[in-house]
Amino acid sequence: MMTVQSRRERIERIAASEGEVSFEDLATEFGVSLMTIRRDVEHLQAKGVIRKVLGGVIAVKGTSVEPPFASRAAEHSNGKQLIAEATVELLESGETVLIDSGATALAVAREIKGKGLALTVLTPSLPVAIELVDEPGTTVIVTGGVVRPGELSLIGTQPEAVFSQYNCDTYIMGVAGIDAERGATDYHLLEAAVKRAAIHCSERVVCVAGAEKLDQVRLANVAALQDIAVIVTDGVGDNATLQAASSSGVRVICVGPDEAESSAPSDPRTPDI
Repeated sequence: MMTVQSRRERIERIAASEGEVSFEDLATEFGVSLMTIRRDVEHLQAKGVIRKVLGGVIAVKGTSVEPPFASRAAEHSNGKQLIAEATVELLESGETVLIDSGATALAVAREIKGKGLALTVLTPSLPVAIELVDEPGTTVIVTGGVVRPGELSLIGTQPEAVFSQYNCDTYIMGVAGIDAERGATDYHLLEAAVKRAAIHCSERVVCVAGAEKLDQVRLANVAALQDIAVIVTDGVGDNATLQAASSSGVRVICVGPDEAESSAPSDPRTPDI
């Protein structure tokens, strides 16, 4: 019997091949109910690989279509939690930490709560700021800028100018994709510009990337692998991108089941976990 994952992968390939396919045809193809197909489609739409239309689905072309924030926040929630826990263990009390926008970065902010780290947090994310504003001993600085609907991130020249005024210890960076050759990338040109400015003002870049982000290339360039100090992921250690990162001197921390940290050189300020 075909597994759920295999069926969803096959649906993705059919949509990519045919351009558009109906729910009824998919249900017939796999011998399952329309309700099952709709659940599969919702899962694949959250990944950003297909899009629902009236009566069916179409393939998403190219590298510039970003899944909705709410879908990304709900997707892979267990992996995000594991990544967040490992990332917060890397932080030291009293640090100035720049926390990115995005669903995984928000999970990190939630994990910081209650830890008594007394951080200074600089962020272009309204959800991150709201999450940490009442945390005892924590100072939250919001960059200002133009609010992106849905994302509630702040973009434009204002965040970039604010970053130039600060020296941050750690930048917790979310990405839309990370690849062995192209490095870190994002769907949105202005988001990517904010990320590049954040890298420039930070001593250490910690990239938080779910397994679904590995081996993916999106529209806008953000950073080369060598610009990243640490990657925290729920991907597997033998992934090609993670192997390339490790070879480039990046510390790779895999938090999935039975995964161990790679042997890449450690940042001297980050304890082994």
